[in-house]
Amino acid sequence: MTILNREKIRELLKLNNTPKEIALGVSIGVAVGVLPLYGFHTLICLVFCFLIRRANRIAIIIGTNISLPPTVPILTWAGYSIGRRVLRGDYAPLDLSFFKAITLKKAMHFYYPLFVGSLILGLILSAAAYVITFYIVKNRKERRRGQ
Repeated sequence: MTILNREKIRELLKLNNTPKEIALGVSIGVAVGVLPLYGFHTLICLVFCFLIRRANRIAIIIGTNISLPPTVPILTWAGYSIGRRVLRGDYAPLDLSFFKAITLKKAMHFYYPLFVGSLILGLILSAAAYVITFYIVKNRKERRRGQ
């Protein structure tokens, strides 16, 4: 985690937002960050910032950090695997030989199960992020009040 992210997280925890507002923001950011719409996450987050006013805007941006370079291959593999199982189509398993012989047609065939699976994975991870963030922020704010 970079220094900028740590500072933003500290700033986020000091805000007067409720745990629900912060958890909602992180949850939205995680859901957006899992989507294979690389390069458009920030734009999508800006749309959500205007559509869902209750969500903490900083938390939305922080939540998208789930798709940092080290996690993108894991999220891609998981999303594709989920989509492949749900769609039950003729989708090849991901392995090195798949990417060695990739063509535009194969890439388009690959993207549909990736997108469907990423939607499902995003919903699951965003629900988990909501619960975890809510309890962390709630406990931290309660400890602060107790001091």
